Amino acid sequence: MHHVGMTVTDLAAAVAFFEALGMELEGEAHMEGGFVDGVIGLEGSRSRIAMLRTPDGRYRIEFSEFQAPEAVDGSSHAPINALGLRHVAFAVDDLDGTLARLRPHGAELVGNVETYRDVLRTCYVRGPEGILLELSASLT
Repeated sequence: MHHVGMTVTDLAAAVAFFEALGMELEGEAHMEGGFVDGVIGLEGSRSRIAMLRTPDGRYRIEFSEFQAPEAVDGSSHAPINALGLRHVAFAVDDLDGTLARLRPHGAELVGNVETYRDVLRTCYVRGPEGILLELSASLT
């Protein structure tokens, strides 16, 4: 896998949130023209993108903010049992510290922080645009 792509309406907020999570901005670009239109199947598209990577460089998330055509609602606040891509999971060293860093960026717990068999603490968090994250910290 090279990356996961997400469309947002506020690129700066998405980048700030995921940087607070510990991801690193790899680059930003303006995208438009025949090549892009041909790949994504939309005519006259214009967007800004940002690629973020995990600190180890293994995983990436690409965020796209479309100026044209206007973004359409993809049920960003759908519950976890809705069909389709629902969440992205991150292993973190300090769950409480991570939550503290994300809250100023709009993170909200979906349920509770739970402990599984004294091995793992985990929770779901909604971030900007309703992006659903699973955060887990090993207790061993």
